Amino acid sequence: MQQRLDFYKASPEAIKAMVGLEQRIAKSDLEKSLVELVRLRASQINGCAYCVDTHSADARKAGENERRLATLSVWRETAFFTDRERAALAWTESLTLISQTHAPDELWEEVRPHFTDAELTDLTLLVTAINGWNRFAIAFRKLPA
Repeated sequence: MQQRLDFYKASPEAIKAMVGLEQRIAKSDLEKSLVELVRLRASQINGCAYCVDTHSADARKAGENERRLATLSVWRETAFFTDRERAALAWTESLTLISQTHAPDELWEEVRPHFTDAELTDLTLLVTAINGWNRFAIAFRKLPA
């Protein structure tokens, strides 16, 4: 496989807009470890090799352990994740697969107690951003280095 184009060079203003989302996420109250788990899980669902590679490395740098990373794709079947992380992962999956799930009320009721209004908004922005990055990387065949 070969990269189709370098989207960073092709449209710096588009990437600047995406970086603006990342700057907001970095200022949020969401834990760095949670942010990386969300990024990695959405990237797994979307099949984005570049982002899976990047965010698994970033998660390790943030202190994530190998066992949790290895079982992230099957998080429901493990006891390795906190209730807050499980809620974030469920929300991530639902929003990443929005055309199938439509973010159901039952899930909202499960997720709601674990986050403040601001955190839920920032979590949703995070899911939106990583799905956007996945689409850039997949569409233009950005490859892991």
